[in-house]
Parts: sequence; C-alpha cells; structure tokens
Amino acid sequence: MTTAPDLAILKANFQQGHPFRRIIDKVMQAERITPEEGILLYEEGELGMLGALANHIRERKHGRNTYFNRNFHIEPTNLCIYTCKFCSYSRLIKQKEEGWTYTTDEMLDLVKQYDGKPVTEVHIVGGVLPHMGLDFFCDLISKIKAHRPELHVKAFTPVEYFYMFKKAKVSYEEGLRQLKESGLNSMPGGGAEIFHDEVRDVICKDKCNAQQWLDIHETAHGLDIPTNCTMLYGHIEKYHHRIDHMERLRQLQDRTSGFNCFIPLKFRSENNEMSHLGEVNVIEDLRNYAVARIYLDNIPHLKAYWPMIGRTTAQLSLAYGVNDIDGTIDDTTKIYSMAGSEEKNPALSTRDIVKLIKNVGKTPIERDSIYNVVQDFSDVNFKDEQQDGFIGLPVVG
Repeated sequence: MTTAPDLAILKANFQQGHPFRRIIDKVMQAERITPEEGILLYEEGELGMLGALANHIRERKHGRNTYFNRNFHIEPTNLCIYTCKFCSYSRLIKQKEEGWTYTTDEMLDLVKQYDGKPVTEVHIVGGVLPHMGLDFFCDLISKIKAHRPELHVKAFTPVEYFYMFKKAKVSYEEGLRQLKESGLNSMPGGGAEIFHDEVRDVICKDKCNAQQWLDIHETAHGLDIPTNCTMLYGHIEKYHHRIDHMERLRQLQDRTSGFNCFIPLKFRSENNEMSHLGEVNVIEDLRNYAVARIYLDNIPHLKAYWPMIGRTTAQLSLAYGVNDIDGTIDDTTKIYSMAGSEEKNPALSTRDIVKLIKNVGKTPIERDSIYNVVQDFSDVNFKDEQQDGFIGLPVVG
C-alpha cells in the first residue's frame, strides 16, 4: 500500500504553497479536489505521482481486493436509428443485411446456454429499434427471470430507455418501475460518452442529451435501482471536458449515492467515422484511470473493462486506482472487437481471470453485480477444469 509516510515524502518534493502539495494533502486527508485541481493533474501531473495518489485511495477503500464477476452479454441488435460517429458496432436499419436482430426466443436460448453454469449476471445492451420497445423488453426480462430467477439482469442505457419511454408515452419513473417489476435489477453505465455540448454535439448529437442521461439515472436511483456510469475518452475531448463530465457525475452521486462503479471507456478508432483521429496510448489510459480515482471520491469502484483495453493494460491499471476488471464475458460482446480492440474474441475463464489478478499481487474476489462477495480466490488452486466453473467454454491463454 502507498502509506501516508510515502505520500509525505512525495509531498516534500514540492515547496509550501505549490498546488501539487495541496492536492497531496487533500488525498492524505481524504478531502475532495476541485475541478481546477483535476485539470491540473491531467495537464501537469507526472504519471508516477498520479499512480501513487490513486493507489493510496484505492487501497484505503478496498485494500488489495480486485473484483470480477461471472457474466455474459446479450446484444439484442446492432441495428440502430442513431448515428454516433464513434460507433463501429451499429448499423442503420437500411443496412440490416450487415447486422442482426434477435427474437425473444433466440435471446432466451442464449440464456439457456448457461444453465448449470455459475454465471451471476446477464448484461443486455444494444442498438435502438422501434419494434423493440418497453413492452418487448418487459416481456423479455420477465421470461429470463421465470427461467432463472436468481440471475441478475443488468440492462439498457439511457439512450435505449429514452427512446422506449418516449415511444410508450410514459415517464422515466413509470417506465423504470415497469421494468423493475418485470425483473430489472440494475443499469449499466453506457451512453454517457462526454456530457459537454461542445463534444456531444459533434460525436452523438441525435441521441439523448447529457441532462436526459443524468435524469434517467437519478430516477433509477430514486427507485432503488443501482447503476454504473461511464465516460468515453481519447477522441476530440479536452481535459476540461473530462473533468466537467466527472463533476456532473460527482454531483449526482452526492445527491443519490446510486452509482456503484465508474468505467472509463477508451475510444477505439477502427471502422467508424472518427478513425482519422487514431487512439491515445497506454500512458494516457493510466493517467485517466488515476485522475478518475482521485476525482470521483464518492463513487466506490473504478473498473478497467478488459475486453476494451486488453489484459495487459488492465493489469497495469490495478496500480493506478482500478479495483475491478469486469467479468469472464465469454465472447458474448462485439461492441469493442468491432472497433479494433486487442480482444477479438473476449473470453476469460475463471482460472485465467484469477491468474491475471494474482500475477500483479492483488487479491481476486468474485463479486455479484452489486459488489457482494461471492468467493475469495486468494487460496484457490485450480487443479482441474471442474473447478473452473465454465466447463466446455473458451479458455483464453
């Protein structure tokens, strides 16, 4: 752990009154930094210092525990009425020959493939289509729960909710209440992108705006539906846009305490309208994780989504404030593989994800979707595939 004396030594590198000295004091005393200080950390903070500060906060909150879960994704369709410039995944309705659309029965068949396997969560997100509305998804969730009541359903982003509620002519509260009664357990954090209009108007102008995204999450929190939150970074945004984004999340969390986890999502440049921008490097990835951990003092968990950044960067991130690397996935998401991520077939066995965490000196903890501990894998030695929990599924080396 980065102890207080270690940070005291770090502080001694800066003269009295230096802004970094004040920031280090705040971190040592568990005080909140300002937006101006957040921008300063992005612009001038040396990576080693950022890592020390972020790791100090991570270990104060979680020790060496690093969380994962056993999950799989269902992506009902990649056809979409919206045209986000950064998206490599969706296809317009007129391009339907390049996409897919699952029926309810086909999605139930995907769930049934995991019968007898120790998955705890199904994550459902996809494109936006008119015929996949509120009643359609209430029916889907009800049937999933009827088949496997204990399976946690984490489903849909505000982009999907905004459209389905508008089409159904119901309020956010009524729509979310119907879904909760059908079996919805929590919400993922997608669709946030960058809140600031200077960026949002360029990259995703036609879908729900920042305030609508925030309002839907706040409504969910009021109904005791926990949620996650995200930020898409590494494209046309500037550092002050990232801080503005996190500040809005921090303010909402002050009001509701409803966010479980923050997930920075790296812009991947393959096969989209922003491919000319290229991608930021791993140094910027780690810088972003560290500043996020320092800035978002009231959101408990920080996740590195390994299918998006790759296993090596996910391991590195565990020294820069991250305490969660998502789940086993089992090659059930195409969102980032279609955009050029390192993980073309994202699947990790439980054995592999535990090894990944242990190899960087952290403690692997299987969690459920709301961070209750399922199993501590500190002392588990996998002697055969029967202990893996995903017999017959891909084991990625």
